[in-house]
Amino acid sequence: MTAAIEQATPADVADLRQLYYAVYGPHYPTALGTDPAEMSRLIQDPHTLWLVARCARTGALAGSAAIHGEPGSRIGRLEGLAVHPDQRGSGLAGQLTEALCARTLGAGKLDSVYATVRTVSAGPQRVVASNGFRPMGILPNAVDLNSRESLALYARHSPGVLDRRVPVSEVPASLAPLLRTVEGSLGISYAGTRPIAPRPAPAGAAQAPLEIVDAPAFVRRRFHERFPEPGRWFYPLHTPNILLTPDDGGFEVYAYLNRTGRYCALVTAHPDPVFAAGWLESVTRTLTRAGAGYVEALVPLEHHAALSAFGAQGFIAGALYPAMRRDDDGFHDYVVMSRTTEHIDFHGVVVDTPLQPFLDSYVSAWASTHLPSREVAS
Repeated sequence: MTAAIEQATPADVADLRQLYYAVYGPHYPTALGTDPAEMSRLIQDPHTLWLVARCARTGALAGSAAIHGEPGSRIGRLEGLAVHPDQRGSGLAGQLTEALCARTLGAGKLDSVYATVRTVSAGPQRVVASNGFRPMGILPNAVDLNSRESLALYARHSPGVLDRRVPVSEVPASLAPLLRTVEGSLGISYAGTRPIAPRPAPAGAAQAPLEIVDAPAFVRRRFHERFPEPGRWFYPLHTPNILLTPDDGGFEVYAYLNRTGRYCALVTAHPDPVFAAGWLESVTRTLTRAGAGYVEALVPLEHHAALSAFGAQGFIAGALYPAMRRDDDGFHDYVVMSRTTEHIDFHGVVVDTPLQPFLDSYVSAWASTHLPSREVAS
């Protein structure tokens, strides 16, 4: 198919909603494909590049994709990649992806772009891989579409970014298999990073109740008051819409909860994340009652104590994003720690060859966390 690729306009919103419905049905979990007001806002957002593909002969909308960024950040998210069912196999997905990367990464506007890719077939993985994205890990049970689906994390970096990573001296030993897998995938080295025993779990009131404040506008205002500097919280492209706090108000946990997709991202805690580390079990239970079947946190690789605390509460390192955050002239690596309260079924997961080692690594880490070690009687 011969297609014209151009920037989306607010006049395209109605056709875009029809496109996403045709591709995903009524279960698409983001406002990008369902909420006309949010779609119009994103199209006009100077930090978002949204492209559409039109049939050169008829002008009909055949595909769509966007890279979404935010002020003060040099990381983007590839999202909303959709090609009309009648045009599958036409190469439009790859054309849209490459056009977006050329106008962002290629133009020097971003340091990296990431994508969370469906694993119901190998097609989406091959599309991003053919456009320079490489696998970073697996996110099991990450989203609820027609049913619980696992996603794969892929990223593409600008030249030279991976060479400027800030070294990390030690990590909990449970992360060693993931680090080795990333080394093989990206050709980078963690030879100077020593796996050691995790730090002792912090004491906390694991069974104590937490109140959940579900008032998005209030939470956003309070969050920006508490954290005026992104360096204190860094969770790109996730603005919290709920907060959790104990009865005495001793700390506040900020999170983004997507009830449609039934997933949650823990963003940060006030006055410091360490204050909430002993409450992770209660935090997870509260979020589960609120509808989240999957909870994740983005943790700096150098924060050994935080990684240990999440590991002690059953969170598993499923993905590693090297050189995710720029700090002066260096870049920091981040780990995606996740926990799901629902049964993980990998029978329907389709992984392309480059992603397979990450799935194997996750399964091994899950078994080490949740299965009792065998004792051999002498």
